[in-house]
Amino acid sequence: MIKNIYLKIGGGMLLLLLTITFLAPFLPYIQDGMEVGRVILEPGRILTAPFPPTVDLPLGSDMDGRNLISVLVIGAKDTLFIIILIAAIRYVVGIVLGIIASFGNRLISSMLDTFDQMFSSLPVIFFAVLLLNIPFIIFLDSRFIVAIVTIAIIEAGRVGVTVKEQILSIKREPYIEAAVTVGVSPYLMTKNYYIPNILPSLIVNFCYDIGRIALVIGQLGVFSVFITQELVQLEANYGEIQNTSFNWATLLGEAKNLIYTAYWIPLFAALALLYVIISFNILGEGLRRFFEKRHA
Repeated sequence: MIKNIYLKIGGGMLLLLLTITFLAPFLPYIQDGMEVGRVILEPGRILTAPFPPTVDLPLGSDMDGRNLISVLVIGAKDTLFIIILIAAIRYVVGIVLGIIASFGNRLISSMLDTFDQMFSSLPVIFFAVLLLNIPFIIFLDSRFIVAIVTIAIIEAGRVGVTVKEQILSIKREPYIEAAVTVGVSPYLMTKNYYIPNILPSLIVNFCYDIGRIALVIGQLGVFSVFITQELVQLEANYGEIQNTSFNWATLLGEAKNLIYTAYWIPLFAALALLYVIISFNILGEGLRRFFEKRHA
């Protein structure tokens, strides 16, 4: 059996990521590191956060003096949840619309083609920043949901067009034409023929898309556009928008102005996002090779 090194490396990286996400937060070291400590008193001097990397703080601290390792570990769950939720919504919408379009619904087919062409003409980040900065959306109580759905829908058309084209290609196969001739219902055709045939490519593309979404989330952070934020009333007639999560994009965005004085915060937040991107891209390549060999 030929070894699939990509699948092994990608699977191992994903396993490590999931372990850090769901088990590491319970470690005493991680929990202790979340304590806020903006000032450290040393003989002859006073240090204020953020603190640079030291033996006690291997990755340094954030702006509130928290251990950056702890902050990254605690933020991993929110980060993955946001990324995977966006991908899931995108694929559910894209798959459903793609299947409907493949059965000859011209309205849905035209809509998918229009969305695909419109949003592929410019980088996704352009539309995401433009839409999420609309004042109406910024101050919505349900901004989190709106932001998630907005980012998901931007490229749902691409997924739908891909599904439609794959199903139309499958429909030209002789066994499909025979099934249509004997009167097999569209539901059974979809369940027994179309979905099983396109599922491998959907799984592979889903992994690739998680990497793409992680990149977009990081770019949004650089532009100070955050998904997890809310308007907090501080005084009479005065309030400010505050972030409500430790997700990595938030760290990246909030600390980008400290690149010269606290470089370690955006650096390690960016490296964490890069790890997610690389992990799912390698896993996607491994799955692609696995499915190709299985169907060879």
